[in-house]
Amino acid sequence: MTQRRDLLAVAALAGAMAVPAMAASHALPELNWRLATSVPPTIEFYEGAVTFAEEVERMTDGKFKIRVFAGGELVPAFGVFDAVSDGTVEMGHTASYYYFGKNEAYALDTTVPFGMNYRQFQAWWNYGNGKTLIQDLFAKANIVPFPAGNTGVQMGGWFNKEVKSVADLEGLKMRIGGMGGKIIQKLGVVPQSVPGADIYPSLEKGTIDAAEWIGPHDDMKLGFNQVASYYYTPGWWEAGPNLSVYINKEKFDALPVEYQAIVEAAATRANVDMMSSYDAKNPVALKKLISTGTKLRAFPRDVLEAAYAAAQETYAELRESNPDFKLIYDDMVKFQKDQNLWAGVAEGRQDAFMQSISR
Repeated sequence: MTQRRDLLAVAALAGAMAVPAMAASHALPELNWRLATSVPPTIEFYEGAVTFAEEVERMTDGKFKIRVFAGGELVPAFGVFDAVSDGTVEMGHTASYYYFGKNEAYALDTTVPFGMNYRQFQAWWNYGNGKTLIQDLFAKANIVPFPAGNTGVQMGGWFNKEVKSVADLEGLKMRIGGMGGKIIQKLGVVPQSVPGADIYPSLEKGTIDAAEWIGPHDDMKLGFNQVASYYYTPGWWEAGPNLSVYINKEKFDALPVEYQAIVEAAATRANVDMMSSYDAKNPVALKKLISTGTKLRAFPRDVLEAAYAAAQETYAELRESNPDFKLIYDDMVKFQKDQNLWAGVAEGRQDAFMQSISR
Protein backbone atom coordinates (compact mmCIF):
# COMPACT_ATOMS: atom_id res chain seq x y z
CA MET A 1 0.00 0.00 0.00
CA THR A 2 2.84 2.37 0.89
CA GLN A 3 4.49 1.71 -2.47
CA ARG A 4 1.23 2.44 -4.27
CA ARG A 5 0.78 5.73 -2.37
CA ASP A 6 4.37 6.69 -3.32
CA LEU A 7 3.67 6.01 -7.01
CA LEU A 8 0.49 8.06 -6.88
CA ALA A 9 2.37 10.91 -5.24
CA VAL A 10 5.05 10.85 -7.96
CA ALA A 11 2.39 10.81 -10.67
CA ALA A 12 0.58 13.73 -9.05
CA LEU A 13 3.84 15.70 -8.81
CA ALA A 14 4.66 14.99 -12.45
CA GLY A 15 1.20 16.15 -13.47
CA ALA A 16 1.54 19.31 -11.44
CA MET A 17 4.89 20.04 -13.07
CA ALA A 18 3.45 19.44 -16.55
CA VAL A 19 0.67 22.00 -16.11
CA PRO A 20 2.97 25.07 -16.12
CA ALA A 21 4.89 23.65 -19.10
CA MET A 22 1.67 23.12 -21.06
CA ALA A 23 0.42 26.53 -20.04
CA ALA A 24 3.67 28.09 -21.20
CA SER A 25 3.33 26.31 -24.54
CA HIS A 26 -0.22 27.57 -25.01
CA ALA A 27 0.94 31.06 -24.07
CA LEU A 28 3.25 31.28 -27.07
CA PRO A 29 2.25 34.28 -29.21
CA GLU A 30 0.36 34.13 -32.48
CA LEU A 31 2.47 35.74 -35.18
CA ASN A 32 1.89 36.70 -38.80
CA TRP A 33 5.14 37.47 -40.59
CA ARG A 34 6.02 38.22 -44.21
CA LEU A 35 8.80 36.60 -46.20
CA ALA A 36 10.10 38.19 -49.42
CA THR A 37 11.86 36.00 -51.97
CA SER A 38 14.09 36.92 -54.92
CA VAL A 39 12.46 34.66 -57.51
CA PRO A 40 9.09 33.91 -59.15
CA PRO A 41 7.04 30.82 -58.20
CA THR A 42 7.97 29.13 -61.50
CA ILE A 43 11.49 28.41 -60.21
CA GLU A 44 12.10 25.42 -57.95
CA PHE A 45 14.16 27.56 -55.59
CA TYR A 46 10.96 29.42 -54.66
CA GLU A 47 9.66 26.17 -53.17
CA GLY A 48 12.33 26.36 -50.48
CA ALA A 49 10.62 29.42 -49.04
CA VAL A 50 7.22 27.73 -49.22
CA THR A 51 8.47 24.59 -47.50
CA PHE A 52 10.11 26.66 -44.78
CA ALA A 53 6.92 28.67 -44.10
CA GLU A 54 4.73 25.56 -44.07
CA GLU A 55 7.06 23.79 -41.64
CA VAL A 56 7.08 26.73 -39.21
CA GLU A 57 3.29 26.86 -39.22
CA ARG A 58 2.98 23.08 -38.81
CA MET A 59 5.46 22.89 -35.92
CA THR A 60 3.76 25.73 -34.07
CA ASP A 61 0.29 24.27 -34.58
CA GLY A 62 -0.69 27.25 -36.70
CA LYS A 63 0.40 29.92 -34.25
CA PHE A 64 3.33 31.22 -36.32
CA LYS A 65 2.19 31.95 -39.86
CA ILE A 66 4.50 33.21 -42.61
CA ARG A 67 3.19 34.59 -45.89
CA VAL A 68 5.56 34.11 -48.82
CA PHE A 69 5.87 36.81 -51.49
CA ALA A 70 7.46 36.21 -54.89
CA GLY A 71 10.33 38.30 -56.17
CA GLY A 72 9.18 41.84 -56.96
CA GLU A 73 5.79 41.33 -55.35
CA LEU A 74 6.58 43.00 -52.04
CA VAL A 75 10.11 44.32 -52.53
CA PRO A 76 12.42 44.24 -55.59
CA ALA A 77 13.88 40.81 -56.34
CA PHE A 78 17.34 41.91 -55.28
CA GLY A 79 16.07 44.11 -52.46
CA VAL A 80 15.55 41.26 -50.00
CA PHE A 81 18.78 41.90 -48.10
CA ASP A 82 17.99 45.56 -47.40
CA ALA A 83 14.32 44.85 -46.65
CA VAL A 84 15.20 42.29 -43.97
CA SER A 85 18.10 44.32 -42.62
CA ASP A 86 16.01 47.45 -42.03
CA GLY A 87 12.92 45.55 -40.86
CA THR A 88 10.69 46.36 -43.84
CA VAL A 89 9.91 42.63 -43.80
CA GLU A 90 10.62 40.14 -41.06
CA MET A 91 12.09 37.46 -43.33
CA GLY A 92 13.59 36.80 -46.73
CA HIS A 93 14.67 33.85 -48.86
CA THR A 94 17.46 34.57 -51.30
CA ALA A 95 20.97 33.82 -52.54
CA SER A 96 23.54 35.87 -50.64
CA TYR A 97 25.88 36.16 -53.62
CA TYR A 98 23.37 38.57 -55.15
CA TYR A 99 24.75 41.08 -52.65
CA PHE A 100 28.48 40.62 -53.20
CA GLY A 101 28.54 44.21 -54.45
CA LYS A 102 27.88 45.26 -50.85
CA ASN A 103 30.56 42.96 -49.47
CA GLU A 104 32.28 40.23 -51.48
CA ALA A 105 32.26 38.02 -48.39
CA TYR A 106 28.47 37.62 -48.66
CA ALA A 107 29.05 35.39 -51.69
CA LEU A 108 30.68 32.83 -49.40
CA ASP A 109 27.26 32.15 -47.86
CA THR A 110 26.06 30.93 -51.27
CA THR A 111 28.97 29.71 -53.38
CA VAL A 112 32.05 30.95 -55.19
CA PRO A 113 33.72 29.49 -58.29
CA PHE A 114 35.38 26.17 -57.48
CA GLY A 115 33.84 26.33 -54.01
CA MET A 116 32.30 23.60 -51.92
CA ASN A 117 29.52 21.32 -53.04
CA TYR A 118 26.27 20.84 -51.12
CA ARG A 119 27.51 18.20 -48.71
CA GLN A 120 30.80 19.94 -48.05
CA PHE A 121 29.04 23.21 -47.27
CA GLN A 122 26.66 21.48 -44.84
CA ALA A 123 29.59 19.80 -43.08
CA TRP A 124 31.42 23.12 -42.81
CA TRP A 125 28.30 24.90 -41.55
CA ASN A 126 27.33 22.27 -38.97
CA TYR A 127 30.68 20.83 -37.86
CA GLY A 128 33.25 23.38 -38.96
CA ASN A 129 33.33 27.14 -38.36
CA GLY A 130 30.83 27.98 -41.10
CA LYS A 131 27.79 28.82 -39.00
CA THR A 132 29.71 31.04 -36.59
CA LEU A 133 31.66 32.87 -39.28
CA ILE A 134 28.69 33.49 -41.58
CA GLN A 135 26.27 34.49 -38.84
CA ASP A 136 28.84 36.85 -37.27
CA LEU A 137 29.27 38.53 -40.67
CA PHE A 138 25.53 38.97 -41.25
CA ALA A 139 24.91 40.13 -37.68
CA LYS A 140 26.67 43.37 -38.66
CA ALA A 141 23.78 43.94 -41.07
CA ASN A 142 21.08 42.97 -38.52
CA ILE A 143 20.38 39.65 -40.27
CA VAL A 144 20.34 36.05 -39.01
CA PRO A 145 20.81 33.61 -41.93
CA PHE A 146 20.14 29.85 -42.02
CA PRO A 147 20.71 27.47 -44.96
CA ALA A 148 17.30 26.77 -46.50
CA GLY A 149 17.82 25.19 -49.89
CA ASN A 150 20.42 24.23 -52.47
CA THR A 151 20.32 23.48 -56.18
CA GLY A 152 23.40 21.27 -56.13
CA VAL A 153 26.11 21.78 -58.73
CA GLN A 154 24.63 23.71 -61.62
CA MET A 155 25.12 23.42 -65.35
CA GLY A 156 27.63 25.49 -67.28
CA GLY A 157 24.97 27.05 -69.44
CA TRP A 158 23.60 27.31 -72.96
CA PHE A 159 25.81 28.31 -75.90
CA ASN A 160 25.05 29.00 -79.53
CA LYS A 161 28.40 27.53 -80.61
CA GLU A 162 30.85 24.92 -79.36
CA VAL A 163 33.56 25.87 -76.89
CA LYS A 164 36.61 23.84 -77.88
CA SER A 165 39.25 25.94 -76.14
CA VAL A 166 39.78 29.12 -74.13
CA ALA A 167 40.17 30.99 -77.43
CA ASP A 168 36.50 30.35 -78.24
CA LEU A 169 35.49 32.44 -75.21
CA GLU A 170 37.06 35.65 -76.49
CA GLY A 171 34.38 38.30 -76.98
CA LEU A 172 31.54 35.92 -76.09
CA LYS A 173 28.57 37.82 -74.61
CA MET A 174 27.28 35.68 -71.77
CA ARG A 175 24.52 36.14 -69.24
CA ILE A 176 26.36 35.45 -66.00
CA GLY A 177 26.51 37.48 -62.82
CA GLY A 178 28.22 37.74 -59.49
CA MET A 179 31.61 36.27 -58.78
CA GLY A 180 31.40 33.94 -61.78
CA GLY A 181 31.05 36.91 -64.11
CA LYS A 182 33.98 38.67 -62.46
CA ILE A 183 36.22 35.66 -63.04
CA ILE A 184 35.09 34.52 -66.49
CA GLN A 185 35.68 38.08 -67.70
CA LYS A 186 39.40 37.38 -67.30
CA LEU A 187 39.05 34.68 -69.97
CA GLY A 188 37.72 37.15 -72.54
CA VAL A 189 33.99 36.73 -71.91
CA VAL A 190 31.83 39.86 -71.76
CA PRO A 191 29.45 39.31 -68.81
CA GLN A 192 25.87 40.48 -69.30
CA SER A 193 23.35 41.23 -66.57
CA VAL A 194 20.07 39.78 -67.86
CA PRO A 195 17.05 38.95 -65.64
CA GLY A 196 15.80 35.38 -65.86
CA ALA A 197 12.66 36.33 -67.75
CA ASP A 198 14.73 38.05 -70.46
CA ILE A 199 17.22 35.24 -71.12
CA TYR A 200 15.11 33.44 -73.74
CA PRO A 201 14.44 36.49 -75.96
CA SER A 202 18.04 37.64 -75.56
CA LEU A 203 19.35 34.29 -76.82
CA GLU A 204 16.73 34.18 -79.57
CA LYS A 205 17.62 37.65 -80.88
CA GLY A 206 21.37 37.09 -80.56
CA THR A 207 21.75 39.90 -78.01
CA ILE A 208 23.76 37.37 -76.01
CA ASP A 209 25.72 34.31 -77.19
CA ALA A 210 25.37 32.22 -74.05
CA ALA A 211 23.57 32.12 -70.72
CA GLU A 212 23.79 30.23 -67.47
CA TRP A 213 20.73 29.65 -65.32
CA ILE A 214 20.35 26.68 -62.97
CA GLY A 215 20.01 23.14 -64.29
CA PRO A 216 17.93 20.88 -66.56
CA HIS A 217 14.65 21.04 -64.60
CA ASP A 218 14.45 24.85 -64.39
CA ASP A 219 16.18 25.49 -67.73
CA MET A 220 13.78 23.31 -69.68
CA LYS A 221 10.77 25.10 -68.19
CA LEU A 222 12.10 28.35 -69.66
CA GLY A 223 12.68 26.73 -73.06
CA PHE A 224 16.36 27.54 -73.48
CA ASN A 225 16.83 24.38 -75.58
CA GLN A 226 14.70 26.04 -78.27
CA VAL A 227 17.12 28.94 -78.76
CA ALA A 228 20.56 27.41 -78.04
CA SER A 229 21.95 24.05 -79.12
CA TYR A 230 24.88 23.38 -76.80
CA TYR A 231 24.47 22.65 -73.10
CA TYR A 232 27.70 22.72 -71.11
CA THR A 233 28.82 21.17 -67.85
CA PRO A 234 29.95 21.75 -65.17
CA GLY A 235 28.93 25.15 -63.81
CA TRP A 236 32.29 25.62 -62.08
CA TRP A 237 31.05 28.91 -60.64
CA GLU A 238 28.10 27.14 -58.90
CA ALA A 239 29.40 23.98 -57.19
CA GLY A 240 26.63 23.97 -54.59
CA PRO A 241 24.79 27.27 -54.20
CA ASN A 242 23.27 27.56 -50.76
CA LEU A 243 20.03 29.54 -50.49
CA SER A 244 19.36 31.25 -47.20
CA VAL A 245 16.44 32.25 -45.06
CA TYR A 246 17.14 35.70 -43.64
CA ILE A 247 15.52 36.83 -40.39
CA ASN A 248 15.71 40.38 -39.11
CA LYS A 249 18.05 39.97 -36.12
CA GLU A 250 16.14 42.24 -33.74
CA LYS A 251 12.93 40.34 -34.46
CA PHE A 252 14.63 36.96 -34.24
CA ASP A 253 16.23 37.78 -30.89
CA ALA A 254 12.81 38.82 -29.57
CA LEU A 255 11.20 35.47 -30.47
CA PRO A 256 10.54 32.90 -27.73
CA VAL A 257 13.35 30.34 -27.70
CA GLU A 258 10.86 27.70 -28.86
CA TYR A 259 10.15 29.69 -32.00
CA GLN A 260 13.85 30.33 -32.62
CA ALA A 261 14.48 26.59 -32.54
CA ILE A 262 11.53 25.93 -34.82
CA VAL A 263 12.73 28.50 -37.36
CA GLU A 264 16.13 26.81 -37.56
CA ALA A 265 14.56 23.34 -37.77
CA ALA A 266 12.19 24.45 -40.55
CA ALA A 267 15.11 25.92 -42.51
CA THR A 268 16.95 22.61 -42.20
CA ARG A 269 13.89 20.76 -43.51
CA ALA A 270 13.62 23.12 -46.48
CA ASN A 271 17.34 22.71 -47.13
CA VAL A 272 17.16 18.93 -47.40
CA ASP A 273 13.87 18.96 -49.31
CA MET A 274 15.05 21.27 -52.08
CA MET A 275 18.22 19.31 -52.75
CA SER A 276 16.21 16.07 -52.88
CA SER A 277 13.74 17.66 -55.27
CA TYR A 278 16.43 18.80 -57.70
CA ASP A 279 18.18 15.42 -57.54
CA ALA A 280 14.92 13.69 -58.42
CA LYS A 281 13.86 16.05 -61.22
CA ASN A 282 17.10 16.98 -63.01
CA PRO A 283 17.86 13.51 -64.47
CA VAL A 284 14.36 13.28 -65.96
CA ALA A 285 14.64 16.75 -67.49
CA LEU A 286 18.14 16.11 -68.87
CA LYS A 287 16.98 12.98 -70.70
CA LYS A 288 14.11 14.95 -72.23
CA LEU A 289 16.44 17.72 -73.35
CA ILE A 290 18.82 15.31 -75.02
CA SER A 291 15.96 13.46 -76.70
CA THR A 292 14.86 16.73 -78.32
CA GLY A 293 18.28 17.48 -79.80
CA THR A 294 20.21 19.30 -77.10
CA LYS A 295 23.94 18.68 -77.51
CA LEU A 296 25.48 17.97 -74.11
CA ARG A 297 29.12 19.00 -73.84
CA ALA A 298 31.78 19.21 -71.14
CA PHE A 299 34.06 22.23 -70.86
CA PRO A 300 37.53 21.34 -72.14
CA ARG A 301 40.27 20.86 -69.55
CA ASP A 302 42.10 24.01 -70.63
CA VAL A 303 38.98 26.10 -70.02
CA LEU A 304 38.58 24.72 -66.50
CA GLU A 305 42.27 25.19 -65.71
CA ALA A 306 42.25 28.77 -67.02
CA ALA A 307 39.11 29.54 -65.03
CA TYR A 308 40.62 28.04 -61.89
CA ALA A 309 43.76 30.13 -62.28
CA ALA A 310 41.67 33.27 -62.80
CA ALA A 311 39.65 32.41 -59.70
CA GLN A 312 42.75 32.04 -57.55
CA GLU A 313 44.03 35.37 -58.83
CA THR A 314 40.71 37.00 -57.92
CA TYR A 315 40.66 35.47 -54.44
CA ALA A 316 44.21 36.65 -53.79
CA GLU A 317 43.09 40.18 -54.65
CA LEU A 318 40.02 39.94 -52.41
CA ARG A 319 42.01 38.53 -49.51
CA GLU A 320 44.19 41.60 -49.67
CA SER A 321 41.36 44.11 -49.90
CA ASN A 322 38.59 42.58 -47.76
CA PRO A 323 39.33 41.29 -44.21
CA ASP A 324 35.86 39.69 -43.97
CA PHE A 325 36.49 37.72 -47.16
CA LYS A 326 39.95 36.63 -46.04
CA LEU A 327 38.73 35.40 -42.64
CA ILE A 328 35.91 33.26 -44.03
CA TYR A 329 37.51 32.17 -47.30
CA ASP A 330 40.71 30.92 -45.65
CA ASP A 331 38.72 28.81 -43.19
CA MET A 332 36.45 27.49 -45.96
CA VAL A 333 39.33 26.48 -48.24
CA LYS A 334 41.17 24.69 -45.45
CA PHE A 335 38.02 22.67 -44.70
CA GLN A 336 37.37 21.99 -48.39
CA LYS A 337 40.83 20.51 -49.00
CA ASP A 338 40.23 17.76 -46.45
CA GLN A 339 36.76 17.18 -47.89
CA ASN A 340 38.16 16.75 -51.40
CA LEU A 341 40.79 14.28 -50.17
CA TRP A 342 38.14 12.18 -48.44
CA ALA A 343 35.79 12.26 -51.42
CA GLY A 344 38.61 11.02 -53.65
CA VAL A 345 39.35 8.11 -51.33
CA ALA A 346 35.83 6.72 -51.04
CA GLU A 347 32.69 8.18 -52.53
CA GLY A 348 34.32 9.75 -55.59
CA ARG A 349 35.69 6.40 -56.72
CA GLN A 350 32.44 4.62 -55.98
CA ASP A 351 30.45 7.24 -57.91
CA ALA A 352 32.85 7.11 -60.87
CA PHE A 353 32.50 3.34 -61.11
CA MET A 354 28.72 3.38 -60.86
CA GLN A 355 28.51 6.10 -63.50
CA SER A 356 30.73 4.08 -65.84
CA ILE A 357 28.45 1.03 -65.75
CA SER A 358 25.20 3.02 -65.90
CA ARG A 359 25.73 4.37 -69.39
